[in-house]
Amino acid sequence: MFQLLADRLQSTFSSLRGRGVLTEDDVAAALREIRRALLEADVALPVVKKLLDKVKAEAVGEKLTQSVKPGEQVIKIVHDSLVDVLGEPESFSVSGTKPVVVLMAGLQGSGKTTTVAKLAKFLQEKEQKQVMLASLDIYRPAAQQQLQTLAGRVGVSMLDIREGEQPVAITKRALAQAKQEEADVLILDTAGRLEVDEALMGELQQVRDLAQPTHTLLVVDALTGQVAVQVAQSFQEQIGITGLAFTRVDGDGRGGAVLSVRDITGVPIYFLGMGEAVDALELYRPEGLAGRILGQGDVVALVEKMQNAVNEDDAMGLQEKLMSGQGFNMEDIKKQLKMMTRLGGLGSMLGLLPGMGKLKKAIDPSKMDDKVIKRQIAIIDSMTKQERKEPKVLNARRRQRIAKGAGVEVSDVNKLVKMHEQMNKMAKMMKSGKMPVMPKF
Repeated sequence: MFQLLADRLQSTFSSLRGRGVLTEDDVAAALREIRRALLEADVALPVVKKLLDKVKAEAVGEKLTQSVKPGEQVIKIVHDSLVDVLGEPESFSVSGTKPVVVLMAGLQGSGKTTTVAKLAKFLQEKEQKQVMLASLDIYRPAAQQQLQTLAGRVGVSMLDIREGEQPVAITKRALAQAKQEEADVLILDTAGRLEVDEALMGELQQVRDLAQPTHTLLVVDALTGQVAVQVAQSFQEQIGITGLAFTRVDGDGRGGAVLSVRDITGVPIYFLGMGEAVDALELYRPEGLAGRILGQGDVVALVEKMQNAVNEDDAMGLQEKLMSGQGFNMEDIKKQLKMMTRLGGLGSMLGLLPGMGKLKKAIDPSKMDDKVIKRQIAIIDSMTKQERKEPKVLNARRRQRIAKGAGVEVSDVNKLVKMHEQMNKMAKMMKSGKMPVMPKF
């Protein structure tokens, strides 16, 4: 997320750091680079101008010239300006008369149906709300069945599907059943189109007028860039959206859509979709996003990810083994690899740690790929129970069999075994009080 923008801005800031004095020419050159970086990231021109005006107003004053570290002060000024453009965070409240209705809108292919399931899981687990889903998408093949499957996966109820029933009739029935079941929240998944058209808006207006939603969330694909601004403006003008949820944010190296839509529409962003998994939904936090863009990380998001991903019993067991100097077996490594997958992989974690931007770039990208972790898990799954518990028995013949079973090379098995040996070495060194060398992944 924001990788291209982050790289360009960090490159610009690196030339400013460490200087005792910054001239007006230095600041002007930095502002030109920031402008170029924002435009290349597909940020809308009015937003670029607004952000640079804010930076310039702060950077040319006494605040900068009197600073002990003017380069660091410029970075802080840019950070604060970014936060201002990204807007204040607003809580997504679902308190009120039951059922609170959330209307989900968006173009076809934006990830709307998946976001409905993610939101249902979020409200159920984080807010302890009883959630009910209803699909109004009678046009896209198997759209209703898709939501039904997702509802089962996240463990929430869904209105039954009736062949030939129209969206307004489905809405009426959903409202009645949600009230009967005493559901706290009813989420309506509306139909999308390939583009904004009269038929889509007319149908949405009818559903909105009947359902009287507390929230009308527009789901926007971050990869659409500045097109996202036009889409958001159209929906805002015609149905009156109250909030935004971005999808595929983790796949957007530019970030222009997120930076632009919030400022131009004035509509709050509530959620960011950071992957395909049903729990890959983050609350929108401007401070955290600004930190990621400037390579300062986002510790709050990292802690939240770890809380969601880590099984407390597994973590305590691994900690006890580490502190006691006991050896890890392959089952222990599998637990750690699975935890890494739930956290989004090594690359995702490094992006959230302060000051780790350079380290992330220095590491071979192939070693941060989720496919590597999945391949390592497959290798462990191809082992017998004895081999997992006692990796010392893994001779050449056994390794060949395991490689064949996992569909990998013997060298991949050897790397995993070596990683296991290094982790055990690290555990022993920690027990003895010596500073360990981090294992090579």
